[in-house]
Amino acid sequence: MLSERRLEVLRAIVQDYVGTEEPVGSKALTERHQLGVSPATVRNDMAVLEEEGFIAQPHTSAGRIPTDKGYRLFVDRLAGVKPLSAAERRAIQSFLDGAVDLDDVVGRTVRLLAQLTRQVAIVQYPSLTRSTVRHVELLSLAPARLMLVLITDTGRVEQRMIDCPAPFGEASLADLRARLNSRVVGRRFTDVPQLVQDLPDSFDEPEDRGTVTTVLSTLLETLVEETEERLMIGGTANLTRFGHDFPLTIRPVLEALEEHVVLLKLLGEAKESGGGMGVTVRIGHENAHEGLNATSVVTVGYGSGDEAVAKLGVVGPTRMDYPGTMGAVRAVARYVGQILAES
Repeated sequence: MLSERRLEVLRAIVQDYVGTEEPVGSKALTERHQLGVSPATVRNDMAVLEEEGFIAQPHTSAGRIPTDKGYRLFVDRLAGVKPLSAAERRAIQSFLDGAVDLDDVVGRTVRLLAQLTRQVAIVQYPSLTRSTVRHVELLSLAPARLMLVLITDTGRVEQRMIDCPAPFGEASLADLRARLNSRVVGRRFTDVPQLVQDLPDSFDEPEDRGTVTTVLSTLLETLVEETEERLMIGGTANLTRFGHDFPLTIRPVLEALEEHVVLLKLLGEAKESGGGMGVTVRIGHENAHEGLNATSVVTVGYGSGDEAVAKLGVVGPTRMDYPGTMGAVRAVARYVGQILAES
């Protein structure tokens, strides 16, 4: 275990290196920070930190920079999450409040995260495997043609056309709509098949039963189709500001970001803590994908209530303002969750 004083020295090195982009020397540390000890003591502390792998010396410099291990300790032990200012919180709320549908919410969230953190932002669409049914609407388009509209608790709206085996009257349609909603509203997608399996038998007319069966099979197909994971990414151009933070080139990072399977895996790997709503930070080589070994990934779950329906986060160089980034990611997730709850 490092002493409190050495943790303080490590914190100062991380803060200075993130702020200045320059390797940090003992003289600069004692001048900039009230460490309360002599430069010789700071040099000794830095030697211990280097020996234990928390900081390293780039070949060309007398100063030191944090390693992945050093950043990890900083995040785990030292970094309080930096709260956003009242003005920043108001800006988030007014920007997201203008969203008209789920695609717009996700698009605005990506742009907002990229602007706030000046990193690459990733937002996963709400997972429908964890979604519930808000309402099922059935509309008559012709005597034997219906439209099914499925609305989820996360604001998704899906429409399907249904050709019925026989004409279906308005009274039967109203009856089916009422019975269907009484069984499925507020229930998980995964529970729906069992909840509706005996519904056709509850209708007296044989031709009505055929139409009810057709409607249910369309509904269940819709639920299955919509479990596919989707995400949106933004702010990739921000990486060009950090060219010198990546060994040789940013190309491996860009290639990894193009692979949505890699990003979904990355979001999925974030530790499920507190129902998936806690902030997770993966630093450097903790990211399994080789192209992301020089990056840090900060993610958090979002959703209405205490359960995450999806994740959002940012990817940037390991030389990152961790407290600020964690604060921004957490704040945006909280507002997105509120919007989903109210929509």
